[in-house]
Amino acid sequence: MSLVLITGGLGFIGSHTCISLLNNGLDVLIIDSLVNSCRDNYEKIKKVIGKFDNSQVGNIFFLKGDLRNNEWLNSVFQKQVSLNNPIDSVIHFAGLKSVSDSIIKPLEYWEWNVNSTLSLLLSMNKFNCNSIVFSSSATIYKPVDKEKITEDSFKDPINPYGNTKITIEKILRDLYLSDREKWKIINLRYFNPVGAHESGLIGEDPLGKPSNLFPTLGKVISGEMNNLYIYGNDWPTKDGTCVRDYIHVMDLSDAHFASLMFLKKNSPQFNSVNIGTGQGFSVLEIVKKYSEVNNIEIPFKFANRRDGDASFVVADNRFALKLLDWVPKKTIEESCIDSFKFLNFKYKKVFN
Repeated sequence: MSLVLITGGLGFIGSHTCISLLNNGLDVLIIDSLVNSCRDNYEKIKKVIGKFDNSQVGNIFFLKGDLRNNEWLNSVFQKQVSLNNPIDSVIHFAGLKSVSDSIIKPLEYWEWNVNSTLSLLLSMNKFNCNSIVFSSSATIYKPVDKEKITEDSFKDPINPYGNTKITIEKILRDLYLSDREKWKIINLRYFNPVGAHESGLIGEDPLGKPSNLFPTLGKVISGEMNNLYIYGNDWPTKDGTCVRDYIHVMDLSDAHFASLMFLKKNSPQFNSVNIGTGQGFSVLEIVKKYSEVNNIEIPFKFANRRDGDASFVVADNRFALKLLDWVPKKTIEESCIDSFKFLNFKYKKVFN
């Protein structure tokens, strides 16, 4: 079996990707600092695999650590070599991830996101681990109203978070160009991950105040917040609220598995790939759908636009469908239902 290192593997997307890889028989080693996540997700992943999977699954391991500590990270790689089970490939999620927070604390985002990646790549190079899937973001693009975003669309991030992502992509491209016969690299530029595992055991549960729509809905439904604040009702969209491409987290997780398999089967190369559904929904449409499918009222108020937001961000996903032989399967309704199921599990009560 191959051993895959998943950095940030106890976060929202990382934990679901672990499930996808384990279900496909891969062994997984998680490294997570627990800055944006909690250790409980490790136990939940094992519970999900044990309860809902009937196939031969892989093994899972967890280490708490900071990727920026290169000496420690080298020891992790070295230990796996000594165990005759070296790290074969990497999925790199680890990093700070809030767009709004990055505007307030840009230096922290630059220091954490870029330095952790440099340390990781140094260790990979030292131990001849040459395959990496990088968790990039649609925030690297400069959106154009009502135009879907292709991989060749103009790139001009409007926030520090997006700037760190595009900088890491450039580092990875420089690395590939330094030895085209060695490195296998895919940047997955995903749009708006939502939903939860169908079991309801794990989902999006950020520490601190959430900045994304679905976990904010959860805070309102649970009573922790009185209202959902919708930032702007004067955007140039059909109902005045922002339009986004919401992709179910399990579809996104499957895209990571498909990327690993693509790299394994093919010669060294560098690719950047949009991961989205290709379909946009406004904030008001999401609130309506979430309310309808879960039979629940969601109070909301309009507020001023947020710095760093854009009106229309939707993927052109045709390259992903062709390159990875991957297709998103989940509907927006399923995203709303699974998200609500996780909410009921988290608070151990039924809200509707």
